[in-house]
Amino acid sequence: MTLFLLVLLAALAFEYINGFHDTANAIATVVSTKVLTPRQAILLAAGANLLGAFMGEAVAKTIGQGQVDKGVVTMGTILAALVGAIVWNLITWWFGLPSSSSHALIGGLCGAALATSRGNWGVLIWDRMGAKGPDGLWPKVIKPMISSPVAGFVVGFLLMALITAFVLNWRPSVVNGVFGKLQIASAAWMGLSHGTNDAQKTMGIITLALFTGTASGAFASLPPWLHFLHTPKFEISFWVKVLCAVTMAAGTAAGGWRIMRTMGHKIVRLQPVHGFAAETTAGAIIFAASHFGIPLSTTHVIATSIMGVGAMKRFSAVKWGLVHRIVWAWVLTIPITGLLGYLTARGFMLLGVGH
Repeated sequence: MTLFLLVLLAALAFEYINGFHDTANAIATVVSTKVLTPRQAILLAAGANLLGAFMGEAVAKTIGQGQVDKGVVTMGTILAALVGAIVWNLITWWFGLPSSSSHALIGGLCGAALATSRGNWGVLIWDRMGAKGPDGLWPKVIKPMISSPVAGFVVGFLLMALITAFVLNWRPSVVNGVFGKLQIASAAWMGLSHGTNDAQKTMGIITLALFTGTASGAFASLPPWLHFLHTPKFEISFWVKVLCAVTMAAGTAAGGWRIMRTMGHKIVRLQPVHGFAAETTAGAIIFAASHFGIPLSTTHVIATSIMGVGAMKRFSAVKWGLVHRIVWAWVLTIPITGLLGYLTARGFMLLGVGH
């Protein structure tokens, strides 16, 4: 039970960090265009994230039972996965790099599961046909890791081109006024979509811990008032949804200024019309992915949407040197968190913790 409490605290710490790490992506553009103050934008994103967290559970189930074999997972495995993800998130946050919390968690879980199984790569679910279609790391993680940034760039570019043609004869003051108001809606849409995807990832991890504790008999001696912890089937409890939603909203309220500066100012200078196009694009892609249970990187999508919009504005307007650094952070996330999860899990095994 003590180890489960550590897992729960680590999961909530990850969710809180996700709140100020990834949510900065959702509101960076609306702040950089000065449509909302940072405080107003954070309150908007926190509310939207809170609401979005209750909209479905497909992503939670993908994270909890679609990446690794549940049969080898122990409390130590889950704790090691969370440690790897948290460490990487804090490193990239410190350097202001918008990396993916989703991929950090997936990498940590895969590495920890490999350590627990003593190097058996068969515990990783690469590809399988589930009840609702293809499942596993390849269709739900690797393919979207490549396709979603491309979609963000292309759709952002095309949407910006359409908007530019539509407002070609408008005065700049009218364009800024109209899209300044519309950007409030697009920022809320982006925050809502972020909540539907990212909040569910921690729900999946906590439910996996509850399922593991129940299956191992760790909860057998609990008093009757704690029987709500028993999870014989992989089902997302309402209290888990509430806990994750509130924690992410609290993390959002804490801000995320380092990443916000990178996303909102350093990649490309934006006006309200550009912010609207980028947020609308990213929100639509993320919301669609959440419906199909794909744990998408909201960071990848909003960043490439901003790049696409900026490239339409003027290709040289995008600071491609900074983009190069961001892409390297994306590429390294799963391998590094996988290694961190593996080493942490091996350390726990040597110490006899959770195995």
